[in-house]
Amino acid sequence: MSEQATPPVKLRESVLAVPAYRQGAAPTKPGFKLSSNENPFDTLPEVVAAIAARAEDSNRYAAAAMTELRGLLAAEWSVSPDHVHFGAGSVTILFQLVQAAAGPGDEYLHAWPSFEAYPSLGLASGATAIGVPLTERSEHDLDAMADAITDRTRAILLCTPNNPTGPIIRRGDFDRFMARVPADVLVILDEAYAEFVTDPEAVRGADVIGAHKNLVVLRTFSKAYGLAGLRIGYGIGEPSIIAAAASVGIPLSVTGIAESAAIASLAPAARATNDDRIAALAARRDELATALRDLGLQIPAAQGNFVWIPESGAGVPSAQALAADFSEAGTLVRPFPGHGVRISIGEPESLPEVLRIIRAHLATIAR
Repeated sequence: MSEQATPPVKLRESVLAVPAYRQGAAPTKPGFKLSSNENPFDTLPEVVAAIAARAEDSNRYAAAAMTELRGLLAAEWSVSPDHVHFGAGSVTILFQLVQAAAGPGDEYLHAWPSFEAYPSLGLASGATAIGVPLTERSEHDLDAMADAITDRTRAILLCTPNNPTGPIIRRGDFDRFMARVPADVLVILDEAYAEFVTDPEAVRGADVIGAHKNLVVLRTFSKAYGLAGLRIGYGIGEPSIIAAAASVGIPLSVTGIAESAAIASLAPAARATNDDRIAALAARRDELATALRDLGLQIPAAQGNFVWIPESGAGVPSAQALAADFSEAGTLVRPFPGHGVRISIGEPESLPEVLRIIRAHLATIAR
């Protein structure tokens, strides 16, 4: 069904009013896919082996408890296993938590622009999303978010580093924000890109999870671990909150193959290789951000596996026009009309191509 089509049955107006989440497109000609924040490295051999071994049992459901993986993560986070919850990517846990916390007449807060799925998280339960604009530095405006809390607020989403703009939430700012949040309001710290963070001032979910019973921290194996196609993420929080999220989740949505791949990714040798890859992507990110600033673009602090070119100030006049130039050259980036363009960090060969396209675009608009 196209966005303009009229459904042949009665559907909720609130659902029809919000566009569905759209995945980054795939290239249709030779070039680079820099539109979905995917990890460009090949899947680790030990992970491939684990997938192949588990594939033989595809006629069986995965064990819902996922005892081994749950135990590994519980030990890593210094919590008991009942603090750990799994989903088909951390985005599914976002849906579960918002639905568990907020119903008709309730609200949940998030920064904007941020993860594109945020505005639709409350559709199923009838909750209203309240987007709070970012600061001029493309950071969360935590003071404004705290001011936006009302007696209808049931959940608050914090994305650090923020997708699509890149900056982190600093630990000091987070602590001051949490001091203003009522203890009965759920706070979700979405750390999908945490492994790429190099800023020592960044809040770390593992450092603060024990201090706030109303806090749930989300992580994913999709980005840093390169398991985007297998769909597995996890949340860490109070068991009672985790149980509520599980109660509104789709049963058996995490496959045994994904579980085996995650376990293999956490093995010491695999993790060491992955750490080297993450460091390489972070260095590549910093190199691209510096080169773009040298072109006169006002690039925010980049702490994920992507950089952000704003559509204002020292940025570009049109995100769509810049993305169109990329597409014409065979490379795809993610435009956010009215806000900016997000460029994922890909293969090393993609960097000179990105700069070539942007230089040509800037030269064209300068005429």
